[in-house]
Amino acid sequence: MGISQWHFHTIYQSNCYPKIYFVFKTMITLSLPSPAQPLLPPSSKTLNPSRQNIIPSSDSLKNPNFEPLKNRLIRQLDVGHFRHAISTLDLMTQQNAPPDLTTYSILLKSCIRFRNFQLGKLIHRKLIQSRLDSVLLNTLISLYSKCGDTETARSIFEGMGNRRDLISWSAMVSCFANNSMELQAISTLLDMLELGSYPNEYCFTALIRASSNAKYSWIGEIIYGSVLKTGYFEVDVCVGCELIDVFAKSSGDLGSAYKVFEEMPERNLVTWTLMITRFAQLGCARDAINLFLDMELSGYAPDRFTYSSVLSACTELGLLALGKQLHSRVIRFGLALDVCVGCSLVNMYAKCTADGLVNDSRKTFDQMPAHNVMSWTAIITAYVQSGECDKEAIELFCRMISGQIQPNQFSFSSVLKAYIGFAKHGFAARALEMFRKMLETGTKPNEITFVAALSACSHVGVISEGRKHFNSMYKVHGIVPRMEHYACMVDLLGRSGLLIEAMEFINSLPFMANALVWRPLLGACRVHGNTELGKHAVEMILEQEPDDLAAYILLSNLHASAGQERRG
Repeated sequence: MGISQWHFHTIYQSNCYPKIYFVFKTMITLSLPSPAQPLLPPSSKTLNPSRQNIIPSSDSLKNPNFEPLKNRLIRQLDVGHFRHAISTLDLMTQQNAPPDLTTYSILLKSCIRFRNFQLGKLIHRKLIQSRLDSVLLNTLISLYSKCGDTETARSIFEGMGNRRDLISWSAMVSCFANNSMELQAISTLLDMLELGSYPNEYCFTALIRASSNAKYSWIGEIIYGSVLKTGYFEVDVCVGCELIDVFAKSSGDLGSAYKVFEEMPERNLVTWTLMITRFAQLGCARDAINLFLDMELSGYAPDRFTYSSVLSACTELGLLALGKQLHSRVIRFGLALDVCVGCSLVNMYAKCTADGLVNDSRKTFDQMPAHNVMSWTAIITAYVQSGECDKEAIELFCRMISGQIQPNQFSFSSVLKAYIGFAKHGFAARALEMFRKMLETGTKPNEITFVAALSACSHVGVISEGRKHFNSMYKVHGIVPRMEHYACMVDLLGRSGLLIEAMEFINSLPFMANALVWRPLLGACRVHGNTELGKHAVEMILEQEPDDLAAYILLSNLHASAGQERRG
């Protein structure tokens, strides 16, 4: 670990963020050249000192079959015909024309491109005793990065020693950034600067990606200034896209994200779609639609991702007429059968009218030639949201899993809600069984899933299991309970007659309980005849929501029940 990396780790562990800011900004500022001193990459001689000494064997060069076989191999790799390529590789060896390192490099890059990581690892084993140049080693770093083996990638990088070049550093920063190891990515860049290497556009793009979360968003702001200073913002559209996400995804700062978008000297379809998508995702649906119109006026043709995002914006605003116009267009352009567009259409028809156009949603779903977990979840959710089609939602879920489609947390959440809707018919127990299966398959539950599971526990009356799931939310799954989860627990305890324990639970909340938590306690007090505690619950509800008529009615019913008991 380099000196800068050690300092960074030490400062980070002590939570001294101002010091981190100072260290990082100082190193970036002092290390990078000013615009008057354009950043020039080192010469190829400096970058690859060993590469010039690595050439094919003289036998291979003299063999007339070498170049034709090599060209055949490259053509086969270009179209992903790995079996034919391996046969050609064997033939080269048999004819005393073994592949050179350039050929192996092309082979490894094809393995990355077509995600045939197992073959890439086998090639690495074959080369383990060879002296490899930096090009091959950099490709191996990328290979192990793509398959998530960061330790092997790091080992190769550290073993390169003085053969590390700018591409090596960029590959390693990208490896950490792409595998959610943001701190290591940032630390690696600091080491790179300390050793005198200047980041290129790929390195900046990876570092910006590592800063695209709330924890490191301040680093993204520093990098913004750096890419402007070095000129990479103007020459690489990917840098601008990553900067948009630094502001949009990490802190929800759409104003700064849009400023980056506006200042980009060059925009392409990806850039426009990214900005439209972030507007749609972060509650600015009208801005998303306006930007979509601007994009079309600028001469860009929307693709399936653009249409998917703008349809979601229409759904958010309830603009069914515009959504139908867009539906007609995607049919005309042959995009209606795409899964992403289809899911957005299913969702739009389900949400954009008061009665929920489930028939239109189902028609769109049935027209899709192939389905994945996204499309199944969209139609299941559409049926659940309609309020009266829980049985159909459950049947669709059963069809999905019978077709070997593995449910995700959202499909589980929807079907759990459907089972809860059937609770009075004994389906809450089925919902709990479904939740257990979900955990067994390793599918990570989300906040909505836990609301459904805790509600099921309440309907079934399994207090111990309810407590177990509630306690596991943060301890096991890292989900901070919200007011809805606390309300479910109060309902569970109240239904079981544990009113005092429910009250103690409310008093232990880390924040002030709102009416959502007090209402199930009031309902339980009415069922179990606890007038005093019920009056307290009503007072707490009316203190926060003075116009809550339902609370007055429940209190009246509570007094009426108590009066009947006294007369009886």
